[in-house]
Amino acid sequence: MGPAELVQAAAMARRFYLEGKSKIQIAEEFGVSRFKVARVLETALERDLVRIEIRVPAELDAERSDALRARYGLRHAVVVESPADAADDAPDPENLGEVAADLLGELVHEGDVLGLAWGRSTIHMAAALHRLPPCTVVQLTGVYDAGTAERGSVEAVRRAAQVSGGEAHPIYAPMLLPDPATAAALRGQTGIARAFDYFDKVTVAAVSIGSWAPGISTVYDMLTEEERAHYASLGAAAEMSAHLFDAEGRRIGRDLGERCITVEADRLRRIPEVVAIAGGRRKAAAIGAVLRSGLVTSLVTDTTAADYLLSETGPGPRPALDRADPDGS
Repeated sequence: MGPAELVQAAAMARRFYLEGKSKIQIAEEFGVSRFKVARVLETALERDLVRIEIRVPAELDAERSDALRARYGLRHAVVVESPADAADDAPDPENLGEVAADLLGELVHEGDVLGLAWGRSTIHMAAALHRLPPCTVVQLTGVYDAGTAERGSVEAVRRAAQVSGGEAHPIYAPMLLPDPATAAALRGQTGIARAFDYFDKVTVAAVSIGSWAPGISTVYDMLTEEERAHYASLGAAAEMSAHLFDAEGRRIGRDLGERCITVEADRLRRIPEVVAIAGGRRKAAAIGAVLRSGLVTSLVTDTTAADYLLSETGPGPRPALDRADPDGS
């Protein structure tokens, strides 16, 4: 390109990329056809006169995020860099909660009802919240330990409500009860019943995922050895909000739900946006199982789990937006 061509190409590129003018507008200004403008802009890219950079924060992996979203039919997938020194048995990176908090700031709108399920990742997320439009916040599950409720999911609900300036509806009850009768009696108590009444109104939910192993599933840790062995024999591979799933995403051990204070699977499936927050190698297979269940629409995870999910050779992933019934497969 000669000097006159270079100057003209630079001017056209400035109009198009920086000033946002259309090719037709540029063509009219320079007295050429829009096809000529298109050729000049293409040449400017080829000759390195124009450089286009797509930049996201260093901690986000845009390529893996898009690949994961496409493979599982997710509405949103956000993959963050795993810590360089993370061991296979390391817990979820805490920055998952921070990124999930920012994602909720995008997804929640004024007047929405936000549901929060028990989980260390959701607790970290709530602690990192710094902006939410006015909304109602409801707890979707009981607590792991009644003695730590104020430092766990109850506090997470209160924190989210404080940030949004909306109402809080916590649940002061254990997640797992000794028998179905006790669980049914608790569900009838005024405060708990009021929270359950909001379940059908939830528009955005945040949940955690656990593997069927000690220290990685709240429910697993609350059961007896005999009960753990029983559900393992049924093929338990993952747990989310006290619901168990096999490796293909089918819900198993439905009797367990009768003993739990938690949002029912069918109600969870009807929530428009369900964001799962989980990462790490030890949870990767469990995340895949839950994604195949049809209960989750979006995921915040890390590169370690994402690489496993993208390389899975097992059953074909079921698109999350199909919202398939895990009890009907």
